[in-house]
Amino acid sequence: QVHLAESGGGLVQSGESLELSCTISGTVFNPNTIGWFRQAPGKQRELVATITDGGTVNYRDSVKGRFTIHRDNAKNMVYLQMNSLKPEDTAVYYCNKYTAKQEDYWGQGTQVTVSE
Repeated sequence: QVHLAESGGGLVQSGESLELSCTISGTVFNPNTIGWFRQAPGKQRELVATITDGGTVNYRDSVKGRFTIHRDNAKNMVYLQMNSLKPEDTAVYYCNKYTAKQEDYWGQGTQVTVSE
């Protein structure tokens, strides 16, 4: 049974920080590369950051230097530290395996809203 639960979102001002957390069931978590995705209103879901089970990370250009993804393999958890937030980061954030498709199971996500 797949379980995905994102948390940590909120309303912040531009320049502030948030850390998102994601609990993932073992069958999805290992040995997969996990990604944080986001979907802004009226836009398609996009990949924000990924982390392999060995800890190799990648980021989309717009968040490089501001976001940090890390995982705790013992706890089946993945985190996204987001610093210097901008209004364009406003979206619902989701975690899932890197290869997840639209038709796969997705959690509820966590809303991040960044005001000017």
